[in-house]
Amino acid sequence: MPRISLTPPRTLLMRIGSWYSRRTYGKVLDPGLAYGHHSRVLLSYVRLEQSAAKWKALDAGLKHLAVMAAAARINCSWCMDFGYGEGHELGLATEKIERVPRWRESREAFTELELLVMEYAEAMTETEPAVTDELARDLIARLGEEAFVELTAMVALENWRSRVNSAFGLTGQGFAEACRAPATER
Repeated sequence: MPRISLTPPRTLLMRIGSWYSRRTYGKVLDPGLAYGHHSRVLLSYVRLEQSAAKWKALDAGLKHLAVMAAAARINCSWCMDFGYGEGHELGLATEKIERVPRWRESREAFTELELLVMEYAEAMTETEPAVTDELARDLIARLGEEAFVELTAMVALENWRSRVNSAFGLTGQGFAEACRAPATER
C-alpha cells in the first residue's frame, strides 16, 4: 500500500503528465502521481529523466542491466516490475532479466562485461559506496570514459528512483506480468 496518496491535485502539469504517461506506458505511472504533490519536484524529475533518455554513449542493454542491478540491490519492487517491462521492450532475453537479482549465482547467463557493469552498479548502490579503483579502471578500459560517466550517472539516477519509490511504498503496476507469455492449456 502506498504511503502517499496517488491522487495529487489535478493541475495542468498533472493532466499533461498523465496524458503522456498513458500514451507512452499504457497507464499513469504511480511515481508520477506521487511526485504530483509537489509540482517543482515533479518538473525537475521529468526534466532529468528526459535528459537521461538522450544519453547514448553506453549500450542500452548494459545500461538496463546496471539499472536493474541497482534496483534489485535496493529491493525496489516497483522499479523491478517496471524494469522487467523495459527490458522486454529493449528485446533482452526474459531469462537474463529474471536472473539480474541473483546475477552472482547465474554468472553463466552474462558476459564478462555485463558482470562488471552489475558489480559496479551494486558497489555504487551500497550505503557506503564500495567502488574500487580496479573496478573503475576495468570499466573505463572496456567502455571508455564517456560511457563510464554515463553508467555512473544512470546508476545514481536509479538509486534516486528506487529509494524514492521504496520510501513512497510503491510496489509495482503489472509491467512484468504483461510481458510474460500466457500459460498454454494442455
